[in-house]
Amino acid sequence: MCGLAGFLRTPTTPDRESHKLWLESMGQAILHRGPDAGATWQDDHIGLAHRRLSILDLSDAGTQPMHSASGRYVIAFNGEIYNYRELKQILQEAGVAFRTQTDTEVLLALFEQKGAACLDDLNGMFAIAIWDRETRKLFLARDRLGKKPLYYYQEGDRFAFGSEIKALMQAPFVKTEVRYDAIRDYFAYQYVPDPKTIYRNIHKLPPGHWLVTDGRQADIRQYWDVSFASAGSQSLEELEQGLYELIDDAVRLRMVSDVPLGAFLSGGVDSSAVVGLMAGHASHPVTTCSIGFDSKRFDEVDWARKVAGLFHTDHHEFTVRENVAGNLTQIARYFDEPFADPSFVPTYFVSQLARQKVTVALAGDGGDENFAGYSKYRTDQIENNLRRRLPSGLRRTLFPQLAQVAGLFSMTSARKARSLLSTLAMEPDDAFFVTNCFFRQSVWDEVVASDLKRETAGYDPAELTRHHYRNADTDDHLSKILYTDIKTYLPGDILVKVDRMSMANSLETRAPLLDYRVVEYAAGIPSALKLKGSEKKFILKDTFSRLLPDDVLYRKKMGFSVPLAQWLGNELRATADAVFNDAESGLAECFDMSAVRRLWQKHLSGDHQYTQELWSMLALELWWQAYGPDSSGGKGL
Repeated sequence: MCGLAGFLRTPTTPDRESHKLWLESMGQAILHRGPDAGATWQDDHIGLAHRRLSILDLSDAGTQPMHSASGRYVIAFNGEIYNYRELKQILQEAGVAFRTQTDTEVLLALFEQKGAACLDDLNGMFAIAIWDRETRKLFLARDRLGKKPLYYYQEGDRFAFGSEIKALMQAPFVKTEVRYDAIRDYFAYQYVPDPKTIYRNIHKLPPGHWLVTDGRQADIRQYWDVSFASAGSQSLEELEQGLYELIDDAVRLRMVSDVPLGAFLSGGVDSSAVVGLMAGHASHPVTTCSIGFDSKRFDEVDWARKVAGLFHTDHHEFTVRENVAGNLTQIARYFDEPFADPSFVPTYFVSQLARQKVTVALAGDGGDENFAGYSKYRTDQIENNLRRRLPSGLRRTLFPQLAQVAGLFSMTSARKARSLLSTLAMEPDDAFFVTNCFFRQSVWDEVVASDLKRETAGYDPAELTRHHYRNADTDDHLSKILYTDIKTYLPGDILVKVDRMSMANSLETRAPLLDYRVVEYAAGIPSALKLKGSEKKFILKDTFSRLLPDDVLYRKKMGFSVPLAQWLGNELRATADAVFNDAESGLAECFDMSAVRRLWQKHLSGDHQYTQELWSMLALELWWQAYGPDSSGGKGL
């Protein structure tokens, strides 16, 4: 696991010595991604920087940037290719000789043979940069699901790229002007969705895409998508047997490592299944790590402890207490963009705990998106069933009026009625956006400042949800929203959180349930076997009933939730007070602070309905302080 960065040189850029300093600064900015080794390489047309976290072949032979045997190609690579041994054997049988035991050299040899088509052969997580010294073109690629990040900057003939935005910022020609529509997206989704970033000329390469550029023009192509079009005719027993064997193989592949390896364990279905399968392949007790909270409502350590005992793991725990406020500002800096999923806090601490014991950790990410594990899917399914039974004309005319009447009352039941009536009046894709939206339109209208409101007038962040919902190759509603989350929430939130927080601690994380074969297999399972009545993840739970006890499989889902309302009212109260009462803050560039303070006072008086909105505003300010116009980061609005 590593970090990469670089830029294309132009006739107007400085001499090599200056470029070397730029490259070294770019590498230093992402030192946490690869503390074991670092190197740079440049010719007359490109500069490459690489930081290495040694996982396979711990010798210096694995140092990057690495040259192909022919000398034509130079690679900087971040990630792991899990099937590299099989690919290496095929290449060796074709006469290719290898100097190292790394997956990097296998990838480079495969690219030399097949070009971009080699991506179809890879099972792994990766961000790839390959320079062709003959054609003088740069090839960039990102893995199918977006587990590894890859950013690029393009303006005129200026082109830079890297694993994190902070690396790009070390190149003096990179300009960082904040874009208004990205701010609107952030408050809707709690992250900035690809291909945007918070900056105008910096972009994310979308998952499952590659890019080729000569520095002036970029050709971007999609090489992978997941299809929900056809459900197989297999029996439930056959489906479950195939699913078990596939996930077991995905776990096996991800246990290849030359350094200590363990797992995150919450005690939920996904991580428990991964740990159970690991125990079946391991020759010694699996190292497991869990995070707990003072609040019993959010604490899962008892369940994790139960599973750890079941599989006789070497188990470790950490409780998040007063460490939140003192660490929040520093932790938030790792995101480079505004990011408001509060579970990044426990993810950071469980990564920190794991890194004390291991260098690689397996995790259960992906189970919810593949098998319908979130409560929102059940809620949305109920609403959509009601929507289909009601005349569309009635829904669109009468329900908005009834919602307005319900809005006149302040009781919780009236607010819920207003929300239900409003979503029933919508089409399914718009309703799912509302389900996913963490900053309600009514609150936005109340607090947004006039400048930001004017600049985002006519912009609708729901279009992103609509686009993916309509792009799914199925008419099944649940499948369409699972596809939408795989394209948005998974790469934009979950995988960003896990990558940044684990790499902040120089820890590699691997997700067997996001093996692309598992994702494709799950997409072919009828949605009625994922959400069966009120039972979420039905087929996954039934599949692992041979491995896990019923009380683990069917307990109430907690996820990686945090006591956010409690944090804001206690541990983070002083931090939030300072932000919400600062008329000169970055937040004040976006919002009417008197309106924000009204929401804050309501929260302090016990009305917690604005918790997520207040948290997302606080998270924006944390980013602003690190990277806004008054920091060493980007330019303001």
